[in-house]
Amino acid sequence: MSDDNKFKVEGKLADNERMKGQSHLLRGTISDDLKDDVTGGFTADNFQLIRFHGMYQQDDRDIRAERTKQKLEPLHNVMLRARLPGGVIQPHQWLVIDKFAADYTMYGSIRLTTRQTFQFHGVLKPNMKLMHQTLHKAGIDSIATAGDVNRNVLCTSNPIESKVHKQAWDWATKISEHLLPKTNAYAEIWLDGEKVDSTQEDEPILGKNYLPRKFKTTVVIPPQNDVDVHANDLNFVAIAENGELIGFNVLVGGGLAMTHGDHSTFPRKADDFGFIELDKTLDIAAAVLSTQRDWGNRVNRKNAKTKYTLERVGVENFKAEVEKRAGVKFAASRAYEFTSRGDRFGWVEGIDGKHHLTLFIENGRILDYPGKTLKTGCAEIAKIHQGDFRMTANQNLIVAGVALEQKARIEALAIKHGLMEASVSNQRKDSMACVSLPTCPLAMAEAERYLPEAVTEIEGILAKHGMQDESIIYRVTGCPNGCGRAMLAEVGLVGKGPGKYNFHIGGDRQGTRIPRMYKENITDTEIMGHLDELIGRWSKERTASESFGDYVIRAGIIAPVVDSARDFYD
Repeated sequence: MSDDNKFKVEGKLADNERMKGQSHLLRGTISDDLKDDVTGGFTADNFQLIRFHGMYQQDDRDIRAERTKQKLEPLHNVMLRARLPGGVIQPHQWLVIDKFAADYTMYGSIRLTTRQTFQFHGVLKPNMKLMHQTLHKAGIDSIATAGDVNRNVLCTSNPIESKVHKQAWDWATKISEHLLPKTNAYAEIWLDGEKVDSTQEDEPILGKNYLPRKFKTTVVIPPQNDVDVHANDLNFVAIAENGELIGFNVLVGGGLAMTHGDHSTFPRKADDFGFIELDKTLDIAAAVLSTQRDWGNRVNRKNAKTKYTLERVGVENFKAEVEKRAGVKFAASRAYEFTSRGDRFGWVEGIDGKHHLTLFIENGRILDYPGKTLKTGCAEIAKIHQGDFRMTANQNLIVAGVALEQKARIEALAIKHGLMEASVSNQRKDSMACVSLPTCPLAMAEAERYLPEAVTEIEGILAKHGMQDESIIYRVTGCPNGCGRAMLAEVGLVGKGPGKYNFHIGGDRQGTRIPRMYKENITDTEIMGHLDELIGRWSKERTASESFGDYVIRAGIIAPVVDSARDFYD
């Protein structure tokens, strides 16, 4: 076997590979499906293909049983995820998405995601083309935000050093553009673009069959780890000198998804390959992605992500191949440290004299509630704001680049509409959940809808033990796919069934340690009972300023996960 083929997985290819190969470069028969008004959904292959265009077919599971009883098909609709490298959106764009959410979605909300972008939920088939065309006119697309491609590229959103942030964000945008599919399918189908003979098209980086599985990329600026590097396939850690970006440490092979009961799947931290200079960034990005394209597992999708390729072929072999393809040698990693990953709420002044306001958005759900008109408030700010908005990977929103003379007016609007509240606890700010039920088809248990009441309970437990000013990185994800990033939390819940979760503890506050399962498949009530006991012990036995995750490991309550491929299930 040639060197190029020695790490390929042999066997019957997964059906997704057939689907991609026969899709005519992601076109399929989506255009025909759009004309079919007998069903609100898409046929089997197109159901998968629309993901490459940034959409998932969903239905409202709260009403699914009732519709079945009435002999109706599920209320099919789509969720759209936009492509916004680094989460930056302009005020005029915000007003466009605000109006579309109100007029054409079933839920009326703008959802900020853990992938630093927004989602529309509940868009019916007749409005899908309008949605893409509306976004396109505003300068936004949803190309490659789902499917077996490089997804939306994240970038640290908290502007500490504005110059370095701007440079890093520019690279996030360049990486995103460089790794996009080159097919004209998106423009043809959604924007009524001119048809191109696909024989004239090529996918030089992604290949005709695209990637074996989803691929996630970030640019991160230490000491902030708000993008959770260990949840991603490829990370560029910004290294600055004298306030100038000089290059990146490259981390490869992180990922949190797993499958219940399948011990060949596990969360994994990314490996540090070393340092590169700025002008090598796109070459390295393409080389990592193409190596995973050729060596990733196309037989078993559960083992298809980059993290499993590294475990199977060996980190050094993968790294050597990347160097060969990029024509670049990694230098020794430069020193850096992560100290936190939370958003810095309230006003922060940047080095450019501009002010940045981080707003807490519980669960990332922007909607008008009684007494908390979040959606109206964001729109009112957008009407007068002269900077930009930045969506954070923690599902919050930064009003960035505010001139001093506008600061008071924007703050007044934020307070009026419930976007700034002094009463939000540290615990609520450090908690996060994925969307889960009722819209996500993978959801096994509640996450977003359960989180607010769960946090209230934890606040009560902390107060009971005199720890009301402390907090725990607490995350709930509705299934083991892990969108809520529970596998990098101090306390992480992974849905198993209605009201039941696997209960993990022992992550750290910096996002550099995976929590181990403490109790399997227990109820939310049982979890709170355990937390009461553990927080009680933590309050009495902790060392000065010791975090909850560090405490449970030091006290021997749980063993740390050191090498997840070998010890996660011990």
